[in-house]
Amino acid sequence: MLTIDPKEIAPAKLQAYLQTAVAPRPIAFASTIDSNGNPNLSPFSFFNVFSSNPPILIFSPARRVRDNTTKHTLINAQDTKEVVINVVNYDIVQQMSLSSTEYPDGVNEFEKAGFTMLKSDLVKPFRVAESPVQFECKIKEIIALGDQGGAGNLVICEVVKIHIHEAVLDESGMIDQRKIDLVARMGGNWYSRSNAGMFEVEKPLTTLGIGVDSIPDFIKESSFFTGNDLGKLGNIENIPTEEEISIFVNENFEVKGVLSSDDSDTIFQKAKEYVDNGKAIDAWKLLLAKKIN
Repeated sequence: MLTIDPKEIAPAKLQAYLQTAVAPRPIAFASTIDSNGNPNLSPFSFFNVFSSNPPILIFSPARRVRDNTTKHTLINAQDTKEVVINVVNYDIVQQMSLSSTEYPDGVNEFEKAGFTMLKSDLVKPFRVAESPVQFECKIKEIIALGDQGGAGNLVICEVVKIHIHEAVLDESGMIDQRKIDLVARMGGNWYSRSNAGMFEVEKPLTTLGIGVDSIPDFIKESSFFTGNDLGKLGNIENIPTEEEISIFVNENFEVKGVLSSDDSDTIFQKAKEYVDNGKAIDAWKLLLAKKIN
C-alpha cells in the first residue's frame, strides 16, 4: 500500500491525490460581482450543502497552487458578501468548463461561455439562466484555511431564495433526479454524470480560449449545435486562417464533397460530427470554408 505524508510531497501532487480520491464532487457554479459591478462566473468543486435550517451551502475557492494568488470569486465574495450558486447539469457542462478559463479581471465569463445573465431578486450577482437550479445567497462568513498555495477559503453561504426550472420537477413538484441530470467533478479531465456514469471534458486551454462570444452568429444560431457544442467551439486559441482552411479543404476529399453539395444541412451535420468526435478545429475549418465559398 502506498503511504503518503502530506507534508512530504509537492502541493500539486497532493491536490491531485485528494481530487481523485474524494470524488465525485458536486459543482458550485458561483456568480459574483466586483466592487464596480462587473460580473464574474467560475466553477468550484470543493462544495456541498451543510444545513437545511438555516439553509447553508459552503464552497471553497482555494489559493492557486502554482503561484499562491487568489481568485476573483474570493475577492468579490469578500467585498460584496453576496453570491449566486448555480448547479451544473450535463446540458451546460462544456460551457461551464470554458468559463473556468482564467480570463483577465473584468472579462465577463457569462459572455465568454455563452450563458444568459438573469437578474436576481435579493442579491446583486446574476443567475445563470441555463442552470436548472439557482441559489441566491448572502455570505455569512469566510474562513481562510491557510496562506499558502492550495489553501482553501470556506465561503459560508445562507440561501435566501431558490429558483428551479419546472422542466426538472416531477408530478409532486419535487426535483426528479433523472430529469435534472447533474454532473460532478472527479480528477483530471474526468466528470461523473448522474444518468450515465463517467465521461471526460477536455480542460480549458492554458492560453485563453476565444469564447462563445467570438463565434459568428451563423454558427451560434444554427439548430445543429447545443450549448455544449458551442463551449467546445469556443475553447480554441485562434480562429483558423483562410490559408489553414484552404489546406484543410484541399487535403480532404470528403470535405470537398460536402462543400460541393452546397447543402447547408449536410455541412452543419458534418461539422457537428467533427465536434462530437473531439475535432472542434476541423468543424471550424469546414464551417468557415462554407462561409468563404
